[in-house]
Amino acid sequence: MTTPLPPERTAIVTGAGSPRGIGRATADRLARSGWAVAVLDVDADAAKGTAAEIAETHSVPTLGVGVDITDETAVDSAVGAVEQALPPVIGLANIAGVSSPVDFLEVTTAEWDRVFDVNMRGTFFVTRRALPAMVAAKVGRVVNVSSISAQRGGGTFSKTPYSASKAAVIGFTRAVAREMGPHNITVNCVAPGPIDTDIMGGTLTDERKAALSADIPLGRVGTAQEVAALLTFLMSEDAGWITAATYDINGGQQMS
Repeated sequence: MTTPLPPERTAIVTGAGSPRGIGRATADRLARSGWAVAVLDVDADAAKGTAAEIAETHSVPTLGVGVDITDETAVDSAVGAVEQALPPVIGLANIAGVSSPVDFLEVTTAEWDRVFDVNMRGTFFVTRRALPAMVAAKVGRVVNVSSISAQRGGGTFSKTPYSASKAAVIGFTRAVAREMGPHNITVNCVAPGPIDTDIMGGTLTDERKAALSADIPLGRVGTAQEVAALLTFLMSEDAGWITAATYDINGGQQMS
């Protein structure tokens, strides 16, 4: 029997400041589903603006916090502020990420570290800080964002550092899911293909969309709203028996 989610509950969403991003779409859908929402983003003004818009639209408690998720002390402070201001943290969507189109032989140590610091180290910091509240509540939902790049070995806009960091997210997801299972906390992952956001070097032109769609059976790139719908489902009560899973959402581009 699935453990019910408490009626008053908060979801932390990282990287939700960008108006065209997966994080923003996910925060909006979670609020629509009755979650209080904490918007964490490196851009403090964007985080606060998004939180205010969601509160006005969906009449739920929100908080926007500017935080560099690669800074362990800053993450501790940000999650602490969420715990002080909002209902218990029951959900976490780790969506903040950075791309890296650098060819492998030109990858510097600084570039490698930059990508891993956000995509993996930041995911680790936020997850570790958010989980104790879920353990105390005896229920929780964590969703992480990987990428088709992790499964295909690149072949998208981003190359080796991004692919390797997003592959690490999949292993991290499975290991944490194993440890958190006894606490009724599910930990899952989604691996999107090309999505119409600005992470791949800016807003996609029609020409770039066509090029990215060439080997996608459904013939188009995905939308942030489509990925957000999957993330929101995995954070729902109905998803209580799904854990350690990686969900492909790529229009058929990667067939496992």
